[in-house]
Amino acid sequence: MKVTHSWLKDYIGDIIPPVEKIEELLTFHAFEVEGVEKVGQEDVIEIKILPDRGSDCLSHRGIARELASITGVPLQTDPLLNTERLPLFDAISVTIADTYACSRFGAALVTGITVTDSPQWLKDRLIALGQRPINNIVDATNYVMYSLGQPLHAYDADKFPLQDGKWQFGVRFAKEGEKVSLIAEGGKNEDRIVECIGTELLIIDESANRPIGLAGVKGGSYAGVDTATTKIIIEAAHFDAITTRKTARRLGIVIDASKRFENNPSASLIPHALREVARLIEEIAGGQCGGSIDVDYSVKNEEVTIVRIEQVNALLGISLSKTEMISILERIGATVEDKGDTLALISPFERSDLHIAEDYIEEIGRLHGYSHVTSVVPPTAELTEYNARHYYSEKVRNALIAEGFSEVITSSFAKKDTIQLRNAFASDKSYLRSNVRTSLQDVLDKNANLGDLLGFTSTRVFEIGTVFTKENGVVTEHVSLCFGVQTKVSGYSQKDDILLEEVIERLQTNLGGTLSFEKEKGIAECNLTTVISKLPMPNEYDKVEVAKEIVYVPFSLYPAMSRDIALWVIEGTLPSEVEEIINAHAGALRVRTTFVDEFSKEGRTSFAFRLVFQSYEKTLTDEEVNAVMDGVYEAVQGKGWEVR
Repeated sequence: MKVTHSWLKDYIGDIIPPVEKIEELLTFHAFEVEGVEKVGQEDVIEIKILPDRGSDCLSHRGIARELASITGVPLQTDPLLNTERLPLFDAISVTIADTYACSRFGAALVTGITVTDSPQWLKDRLIALGQRPINNIVDATNYVMYSLGQPLHAYDADKFPLQDGKWQFGVRFAKEGEKVSLIAEGGKNEDRIVECIGTELLIIDESANRPIGLAGVKGGSYAGVDTATTKIIIEAAHFDAITTRKTARRLGIVIDASKRFENNPSASLIPHALREVARLIEEIAGGQCGGSIDVDYSVKNEEVTIVRIEQVNALLGISLSKTEMISILERIGATVEDKGDTLALISPFERSDLHIAEDYIEEIGRLHGYSHVTSVVPPTAELTEYNARHYYSEKVRNALIAEGFSEVITSSFAKKDTIQLRNAFASDKSYLRSNVRTSLQDVLDKNANLGDLLGFTSTRVFEIGTVFTKENGVVTEHVSLCFGVQTKVSGYSQKDDILLEEVIERLQTNLGGTLSFEKEKGIAECNLTTVISKLPMPNEYDKVEVAKEIVYVPFSLYPAMSRDIALWVIEGTLPSEVEEIINAHAGALRVRTTFVDEFSKEGRTSFAFRLVFQSYEKTLTDEEVNAVMDGVYEAVQGKGWEVR
């Protein structure tokens, strides 16, 4: 959400901190500041408001209140503390069919207005927020929404029919197939016609049972305000957040008004918003408020929460006095009653996120400052119970790593298997896997061609992961151990099974138990949960060495190329001598040199090496690599060695 510095100043006064300080205060005590920019003469701060604070902080007053809570300096102007209300009258009636879906509906009549352009200061503030000024009436309703967080809508009262001397509003759910005409979106000339499916909440002209707006989502074009308008009805209501969200998302109408209703602003904002918009319209469009109505079925927030003093310090790990706690809680506008060892708290009406003790303790912690919470090393506790699964999984893990295997973690979801998810995350992950073999085979196939680059002669991977099975309608899960070997880039070889059997034998010796594996083309899998249940319970964990410093080196996104070189040297020459000469002339593109084999004959020795080249900037061409190899050939021949 965007707020402007000058607008916040209206509430905070001349003592408002500079933009840089506001950014720091909000970052360390409340919200993430996503950016600051200059729009015209306005300093615009963009703040990431999380859902738990969307009810009170999607407004300038809400952010100003937050800054006041952080700094401990009261707001100079706070319209929510103003007890003045617009005069009531009975010229408007409202019928609400579902008081949960619409718990409060207010409306005010303003007569004698002149619709024209807004004053420049109002235009500038709206433009700074990315809004297009329309006219002084529409701009006034938007301005109050951005000020207090309560959406509003204005109707031309002369276009809204009177019946029995009253303007008659209604709120009800739509009927399937019912249509409503919505205000044209910014830059478009035609109104949007929406056909309802029956789940939408509508505002209607009760006199004709005619839909005139999608409640909480977007106002209708019915009785629209134009330059001929002299009398308006301003609507302010409270609509169910879930109903609003579902309708807005289904229709793709996610605008500033619907976003605020989705975050459930307090119904108690309505009389304040009507008073403020009526005052602003009288100031910039002339006229006079002729009265208002307020149909209120909302439940007032008088929930009392008990917080223990001891609990606050124990949970936060600090030592605040009760006086300090009370001071912080009063800064957020809470009503605090001191009851000795506890505090009885009632949240300000606009804070719908404060219900349990931990909510208030969080407020104390963040406003006091998390920087005051020091790190404490917990006392060493003596283990009385050891986790067999962890213990034996580590033994298996260490044994396989010693055999040259790399651990992988693949998805527990599959494109096709036995157990289907009711609500899948994605179309290719709609089943729970019943084995790890399928995933591991995919890993082997994708990594087998990286042998030259990584310097290994066979691809060896393993996974210890959960699998799911279903018997007699009951879903069970267990931990599976699966490992595989692939020696050829092209796929399975019988040599893979031989290596697999050798690893299984050494693994059984390491664990001291027999492992029953299902083997298939170089991959073996067993039920590790069953194996562990038959092994003795550990009475201590193996000691773990502290890891040495690890330096991360990013990998290249471009493919590698390899070249082989074999050459005759004088018998007695060391492979390292030859490799040093090769590397010295292979250039910066060489990433690995692997010694392949050697043999001697008639006083000479043949050495074979494989060189791997790769760029971090592009895909290499044969011409580039061949040019490097020509330099290598020339260098070794200069040493009197013969390239085979």
